[in-house]
Amino acid sequence: MGIATLSVASLVIVGSGYSQAVRDPVVRNATFLMPTLPKETGTVRLLLLADLHVQAPDMTPARVERIVQKANALRADIVVLAGDFRGTSFRASGAYEEAQAIAPLAKLQAATGVYAVLGNNDRARSDTAIAALSAAGITVLESRAVQLGPIALGGLRTRYGSTIRRLLALQGTRILVSHSPDGFAQLPPGVHLMLAGHTHCGQVVLPFLGALATGSQYGDRYRCGITVENGRTLVVTAGLGTSNVPFRIGAPPDMWLVELKPS
Repeated sequence: MGIATLSVASLVIVGSGYSQAVRDPVVRNATFLMPTLPKETGTVRLLLLADLHVQAPDMTPARVERIVQKANALRADIVVLAGDFRGTSFRASGAYEEAQAIAPLAKLQAATGVYAVLGNNDRARSDTAIAALSAAGITVLESRAVQLGPIALGGLRTRYGSTIRRLLALQGTRILVSHSPDGFAQLPPGVHLMLAGHTHCGQVVLPFLGALATGSQYGDRYRCGITVENGRTLVVTAGLGTSNVPFRIGAPPDMWLVELKPS
């Protein structure tokens, strides 16, 4: 294969990867029966978004606005944002401050509210990120838990044990939101569902080789989608933006609409 052919093939791969990165997110659906959910409550719809990594060229505030419109059309009862709002890619062609990156999220609509946790890329400027989220009308769950009718929602940042204790002190169907899925391995049976991002589902997943990286200490175990272990359920989203390079292969951006039904 000549140099020219290799160059063309490389351009095609890069172009395809960028095209996948900026496509509209796939809406993935999951339904779980919850014995802890009162029958009179009916179905509770949660929408999971994560890893916006707002930066040019692939994730601009204008693209976030379009994603918000798509999210609102799903009419979720609760929207959860699992961290990493501001981009940190060394390949980015333009950066946005937290206020710019997060401002479009103010238009998110959910009957029971919008809740967020911070990601690893938000920690360096966590006060600024929290202020921007609060200004957008989003409740930040910094290692704490809240009662939302029949749902108890906890948000993990760094204090795993204290977050779990606060969540277990509440009643109903207990849900933990975390940026990384890794805490699922230690999740106690009293927490029924965990929602996470961080892995980007690998972001670049190649035939035969699989994911080049997952960002998880468990490798592929919690890389993507639904995992059920010991009666507990984990949902991991591929997220919306990118890290390091502005393209995706085999791991398109997505959001998860999770429906909880009384059993």
